Amino acid sequence: MANIDQAKYAALIRKYFDACNEADYDKLVSCFTPDAVHYFPSGLPDIPWRTADTIAKKWIWCVETLGSQWTIEKILVSHDSHEAVIEWTHWKSRVGTALRGDEWYVFDEKTGLIREIRAYYASPAQKEVPINELVDFDYEGRGYHLNAANAPAGAESK
Repeated sequence: MANIDQAKYAALIRKYFDACNEADYDKLVSCFTPDAVHYFPSGLPDIPWRTADTIAKKWIWCVETLGSQWTIEKILVSHDSHEAVIEWTHWKSRVGTALRGDEWYVFDEKTGLIREIRAYYASPAQKEVPINELVDFDYEGRGYHLNAANAPAGAESK
């Protein structure tokens, strides 16, 4: 069985989300292996994002252009592999929308850094919908963030 430091991986994901919200290039790059890849569903230009440098620059662009902020809703770290899955909300204040989804993380066994992220959206991104999320899912009743302002950067709901 692999020796997995679940707390270390969860802390790295929180650091990554804080870095995204802060648009901090150096902090973002420090979360990834240099050759990291971030995969997305179809619909975005220039995907997947390859290299830590590209990932950092793209998220900074989102903060500066879309007013992006992210909240972590849930984190699950594997006990027997160097992987984790999270549920998040991507708030886009300048365009008045939000998107909910999940990401699957693969960590480098030697460095402990993020090597790969695979993003999955709760629904197709629809520009005419204020918050893209699952139909009839009780987000409020389950303690999910209902706007970006009610949680600090990288916060996790309880």
